[in-house]
Amino acid sequence: MNGNHFRMPARRFATVAAATALAAGPVALAGAGSAHATDDQGRASAVVLRTGLDVSLLNKTVNVPLAVSLNEVQAPQSAEKTALTAQLDGVDGGEPFSVLRADVASAKATVTDAKAEGRTNLARAKLHVPGLPLLSLIELEGVTSRAACEAGKTPTATSNLLGAVTVLGKKVTVTTGGTTDVQVPGVGEVRLDLSRTQTTSRTAAATALELTVSVNPLKLNVAEVTGTVTLAKATCEAPTVRSDEPEVEPQGGPVDDAGLAETGGNSLTPYIAGGAVALLAAGGGAVALARRGKG
Repeated sequence: MNGNHFRMPARRFATVAAATALAAGPVALAGAGSAHATDDQGRASAVVLRTGLDVSLLNKTVNVPLAVSLNEVQAPQSAEKTALTAQLDGVDGGEPFSVLRADVASAKATVTDAKAEGRTNLARAKLHVPGLPLLSLIELEGVTSRAACEAGKTPTATSNLLGAVTVLGKKVTVTTGGTTDVQVPGVGEVRLDLSRTQTTSRTAAATALELTVSVNPLKLNVAEVTGTVTLAKATCEAPTVRSDEPEVEPQGGPVDDAGLAETGGNSLTPYIAGGAVALLAAGGGAVALARRGKG
């Protein structure tokens, strides 16, 4: 093959090399300081009622777990439920047994890119357990719970009691954030933990009422009920935002624009100078290539 096909004038080769170097320079400069953020979705949950009770029938010859939940929702996919009654089968002579009835019972869980939130609202509610068909375990005017977790901020958890509380037929005075014990002779006893909240750097949880129950009407062992009941609970976990790439400083350190002004330069001078180095290197290579071609 003729060697003339490989010859290019040194001046033209150097010009092409310089144009290539200058075209590539701005691309590298634009990418040097780039950083992008990615979001990890948060989580939220809410539930109006959850029971963990054991029901013993006929002097403990029959044990039936009473595990019921009402309006339990979870997110990332936002959800809301507003059912007003919870029933249980198989503990009342085969008939459906009404565990909870309320005028308002809502649970909502919401998650966005920036925030996760759980909310519950329970109003004018009556909770019953087997063995006490005419006497409510607890009656309340209203309770609410809210847990909110926003990215980059401190999570919050709040629970509020609205109005009176009646336990086993007795009106009781409860203390926010405290514990109340209610004992009714011949019926049983209930321990109430009111407005329990907990937060960490990314999570929050709020429970309006936590009941520890021990009921055995008149000690007849017809229906003994023990366990726990949770009313109006909300939780959340904040979304996280992180940077996958650290910022990159231009090589050679910061440039003093004031000093450049004295010599007629500007802030682009270092990058032009870099292109000149590439130009000189490319030009020298082109001259050497041309000389080899002539030889």
